[in-house]
Amino acid sequence: MQKIIFDPKKKFVNLLVISVAPVFIILVYIYFRDKYEKEPIGLLLLSLFSGSLVAVAAILIENFLSTFNTYTETYRSAAYNAFVVASFSEETCKFLALYLLIWRNKNFNERFDGIVYAVFVSLGFAMIENLFYVYSGGMSTGVVRAFTAIPLHAFTGIFMGFYLGFARFQVGNKMANFILAFVIPFLIHGLYDFFLMTQQAIMIAVWLPFFIYLWIKSFRKMKTLSDLSKEDLI
Repeated sequence: MQKIIFDPKKKFVNLLVISVAPVFIILVYIYFRDKYEKEPIGLLLLSLFSGSLVAVAAILIENFLSTFNTYTETYRSAAYNAFVVASFSEETCKFLALYLLIWRNKNFNERFDGIVYAVFVSLGFAMIENLFYVYSGGMSTGVVRAFTAIPLHAFTGIFMGFYLGFARFQVGNKMANFILAFVIPFLIHGLYDFFLMTQQAIMIAVWLPFFIYLWIKSFRKMKTLSDLSKEDLI
């Protein structure tokens, strides 16, 4: 048998690839789903960078909020960590970055653009978060997160962008859609984390169909806005 030589540099590269590759695969897919008018590459990169930047802020907020979790009961502790510490901190930071960057930007000129920019911000966030998890947990963590946590951030971005697109272009219910652009991703993210954080078999069993449901709804919402975007450009 050939002797295996441990190469720290090679391990570093492998972990880097498994951390960022799922992010860029989804980003490329979202970019090409924008059928009618591609967004400026510079603005997309800025969206990605903004998501990465607010990830640092979210980590600081999460560390602060986690000190107030005094619950000892499993479900209450999981609910606080899932909805307050994780979901509220992360989705608030992503929403603010998205709003400040694109809400009044002239390139936000069709409904599907909301999804494009929201996913880029969300996955910029996910990329930084993933680097922390993968470098502490190893390759197996990277593989698992490639099919779970990374898509979850993409899903919340799709829902956020979906409602933000309606808030920008729909004649009525602008404020309702604007609020839903934060509330729906917040609830999705919170439920996702809650099911897993309880570490209860029954909750994990509920998590799987919930996750599949998010896959299906996300593709449907992309199709809905893609179909409507042609009208926005007329």
